Amino acid sequence: MASANQYDLVIKNGTIIDGMQTPRYRGDIGVRAGKIVEISSNIAVADAKQVIDAEGKMVAPGFVDLHTHYDSQIFWDPWCTMSGWHGVTSVVIGNCGFGFAPCKPEDRERTMLSLVRNEAVPLETMRQGMPWDWVSFGEYLDSVERTPKGVNVMSFVPLAPLYGYVVGTDEAKKRAATDEELEQMCELLIEGMEAGGCGISAQINGIEGNVQLDFDGTPMVTDLISERDLTAFSRAMGSTRRGVAQVTGDINRAEEIAQASGRPVIWNALIAEGALNQHGGPRMTPKSALERLKELNEVQGLRVYAQALTTNFASQFTFEDYNLADAIPIWKDTCMGTKEEKLAKFKDPERRKKLKALQDERGGLFASGYVVNDIKVAWIPLDVPNGLALQDKYEGYTIGEIAERENKHSLDVLMDIAVWGELGSGFETKMIMTPPEAMKEIATAPVSIPGVSDGGAHTKFVTTGRYPTDLLGYWVREENIMSLEEAHWRLSGLAAQAAGIKGRGWLQEGMAADIVIYDLDELDTLPQERVWDYPAGEWRLIQKAKGYEHIIVNGVPTFMNGECTQATPGQLLRHGTA
Repeated sequence: MASANQYDLVIKNGTIIDGMQTPRYRGDIGVRAGKIVEISSNIAVADAKQVIDAEGKMVAPGFVDLHTHYDSQIFWDPWCTMSGWHGVTSVVIGNCGFGFAPCKPEDRERTMLSLVRNEAVPLETMRQGMPWDWVSFGEYLDSVERTPKGVNVMSFVPLAPLYGYVVGTDEAKKRAATDEELEQMCELLIEGMEAGGCGISAQINGIEGNVQLDFDGTPMVTDLISERDLTAFSRAMGSTRRGVAQVTGDINRAEEIAQASGRPVIWNALIAEGALNQHGGPRMTPKSALERLKELNEVQGLRVYAQALTTNFASQFTFEDYNLADAIPIWKDTCMGTKEEKLAKFKDPERRKKLKALQDERGGLFASGYVVNDIKVAWIPLDVPNGLALQDKYEGYTIGEIAERENKHSLDVLMDIAVWGELGSGFETKMIMTPPEAMKEIATAPVSIPGVSDGGAHTKFVTTGRYPTDLLGYWVREENIMSLEEAHWRLSGLAAQAAGIKGRGWLQEGMAADIVIYDLDELDTLPQERVWDYPAGEWRLIQKAKGYEHIIVNGVPTFMNGECTQATPGQLLRHGTA
């Protein structure tokens, strides 16, 4: 007969870093029914169903990824890879105001189109991969709850679908919502939070310099949000006496939300000096951002966290859908339209003449400042005329090397290769290496949370979901920008606190058994690769990890030495109850 004190899992002899900045210590952890029930120095294992010997390994809380777009991917990828490969055990979806609920059946196609260019989620993948068995936000959460999951999932109540449901996405870009419509949206917001949403989210990038656009090149509906609407939404969230907001854009909008709601705000993004991300360069210097955050938190009494981009950044891109060019009118126009229309624009000598003049004037490409000559040809599709010969001739070379070899302007090289690949040719930017001191400045700021993974979005272009592994294996182990204890607090405890996730984020008796066991010396990200594992045969860029011996969700291993166990112990986390 099994003992009443039988453990489902015992982790022996590990070096425990608990996520609360407690100095590391050697110990054992006993797990029963998905919870940590004992942490001590010598747990007997006679009755344990499973024992993991963690001798020489770090045992730490699973990571909490606050900025993801797995709203659709969760339905075909239970482990939310890439995050799942890199020790993330809980994800927050519905960021930037984007999502799929509430949504009327007749608006599903328009809703999916909103994610095609902005977050670069393939349209046919969404069509085939989502069950669409919901209308309301509460029904969407119910669907996520029914879906097998290898990670825990919490969701914001994104604002864009509220406009789509009540006003209509395109109509809301033409006119202000009426008082009655705004009241209805606020009621739906509160209803969504009562169903388990953790607060409001919005991208508010305005019009000028915006590279995060709708499928038709117009701003996203939340980019145009008025002060009146934002205040109303914030007050509606505040009326529930709980929740947190997430905002991408000007930090002043974070201040407005915090003032009107009385609730914390997670602001995106804090970016190191000289660094870039998929949205181009930062809109304010790190020094200015940190001074502003200090004033908001310590002087005004507004709780504003900052998500920091803590990965060295490079981007791959094609000219099929999403690209880095939308902030420049002539480039945006060139990259809009059907495939045939875009190919004609790319071939047009008069248009090229203007683009070359612009490039020569700017000294860089697009809105990001990337030097064209440094961009490398990553791939050319094989299924285009002369594809194999083009691959042999151009793949692996930089645009500058090809331009010198063929005595051509670098932009002609770039656009010719794009045309020859029928816009499917892939280009790779040079890795932007952030100096350690610049990274330390933003990563160790008082309210800084590492992340901006964008997991589930931009999957043909970036692999920033690797951020936990990069922080621990590179910035901490190699560059020593902070202690391991501090890094785990920021990756788990602080992140869980910011999102209002209860019972997770650190290792303590009574907490959920979300745990990573890893070899610090071996921890690293593996090389990028392209895989065709999305519905409709679509491909994505991935980077797996090495060094994680076990990734455990609710007491059940989901990955062992990089291999998925196929277990799906993840839970829907309804805010206010979990």
